[in-house]
Amino acid sequence: MENKKVPAYTKKSLRDRWSHDLRHNWWLWVMFLPVVVYYAIFSYAPMYGILMAFKDYKVRRGIWGSPWVGFKYFDRFFSSYNFWILIKNTLGISVYSLVIGFPTAIIFALLVLILVIASFTSVVASTFQSTVDANGNPYDFITVGMDNASGNASTATTSLLFIVIAIIFGYFVYRRGAKVGPATVIGVIGIIVITFIGLNVGINLPRTPWIIFIAVYITLASLLPVWILLQPRDYLSSFLLYGMMILALVGVLGGSWNSEFELEAFTGWQSSSGYLFPTLFITVACGAISGFHSLVASGTSSKQINSEKDAKVIGYGAMIVECILAILSLIAAATVWHLVQGGENSLGLTMSSPPTIFAGGLATLVANMTGTVADFSNPLFNTVYTLLTLAVSVFALTSLDTGTRLGRYMFTELFVREGEDPAKITGFRGFLAKPVVGTIILVAIGCSLGYANVTAIWALFGAANQLLAGLALMAVACWLGNIGKSNKMFFIPMVFMMIATLTSLVITVTQRINSVMAGGADWTIWFQLIFAVALIILAVVVSISGIQTFAKQAKGVITGDAKAVEATK
Repeated sequence: MENKKVPAYTKKSLRDRWSHDLRHNWWLWVMFLPVVVYYAIFSYAPMYGILMAFKDYKVRRGIWGSPWVGFKYFDRFFSSYNFWILIKNTLGISVYSLVIGFPTAIIFALLVLILVIASFTSVVASTFQSTVDANGNPYDFITVGMDNASGNASTATTSLLFIVIAIIFGYFVYRRGAKVGPATVIGVIGIIVITFIGLNVGINLPRTPWIIFIAVYITLASLLPVWILLQPRDYLSSFLLYGMMILALVGVLGGSWNSEFELEAFTGWQSSSGYLFPTLFITVACGAISGFHSLVASGTSSKQINSEKDAKVIGYGAMIVECILAILSLIAAATVWHLVQGGENSLGLTMSSPPTIFAGGLATLVANMTGTVADFSNPLFNTVYTLLTLAVSVFALTSLDTGTRLGRYMFTELFVREGEDPAKITGFRGFLAKPVVGTIILVAIGCSLGYANVTAIWALFGAANQLLAGLALMAVACWLGNIGKSNKMFFIPMVFMMIATLTSLVITVTQRINSVMAGGADWTIWFQLIFAVALIILAVVVSISGIQTFAKQAKGVITGDAKAVEATK
């Protein structure tokens, strides 16, 4: 085969390349020409007038013919009496316009939801993780047998199977037309079966794999239609809640006489957790008013109730149940307080996370009621512990994907104008408005923060949650004022919640600054400091906007959409 000589490459000049491009792509240049002309006439040509700032302008002589004066006018302006007044007013108006036009309320709610994701990711991962037994021997990935499966591993297995049951329940009820009554009976039986499986089969993984699993799970759960997982899981988990409450009450009433409560009374104004004010009121308020619950109530619950009349029963009933649960939690902590404080580990538990303290304490009460040993060698203790931790983990997972779903809605609102269809937005703004993008961003941030210890997140989340509750009261008060109804009953709790939570955040900022100044501050310290400062700034901005709204309403001004206000009267 004859080898052909390849001609040498000759580099073309810039002129030749331009000429070649014009001949072959002339139609593109024709399309581009109007754009060039537009910007040349309306953007670049007017810049010629900037020369006037450096000339003693004479109309007859024109801009170019007028004499140069250099920086004469600039020097006069900078040295004038009104210079700083003009600068202050200009910056003030700009900042005010930014504050009014910026979606501060949405940003604030997003920060709180990120804390929700971080807090419950840490809680669930702590509840599921299991690596070594009480003797320090590492577990296999799968352990079989009630004597071999740890409490956390059993909870992990049961929680995963609960998700499967919820999906099956949702499919048959919402897509196959199965009646709710028989399906509920089968679902409850299924919960009993998976609990038995979980007691005998444990999945043992460290914290990091569980955090990755949680991230994948809440991403999918928050993007799926609510009938696939959210509704059926919440419905079935309500029976877990009822069973947990009954079991806990039986344990408290029957086992208290045979148990020791070692939780000491609080006798001072300050403890390791902080000052009595505002810590006490933030802790107590979580069972009575919650910003996260206000978001859930308006974002998901309101879309699932049959009638608006049901909202009162559901809202009030939920707070009553949560208050009872708070009392049971206090009793549970008092039961195993010596394990939490002394570091004992006779139960084979790490008594540090809220779920293990709660489940371990109530399981101890049930075991004491029957006169049996309170550790995992007792099948009764093991079963009660697994059921209680299952209930806690299920509700934590519910909070996770509900918070992620709400955060996705709010993240999308940042990039969608009023009346605009997110699906029709193009460009980078349209990319950010996609549900998948917002979900991944929120999950990545929240679950990354979930690596921190629960105590590093929970205090900040508690204050932020109650601060959002105060802002929710403000929003309702503004709405009532718009429609001409009395809103005075909201002012006292609103102001109290704002003062208590802002005080807590200021204390957090002060403590974290001291830690940074002392040196050696890790990323959790910086995280708490940055989040606390951001929450304070956003809360102050939103509060100022609310005060201005109340002031206008006091003068009889309608501050909302007049047509919408009239429709609600």
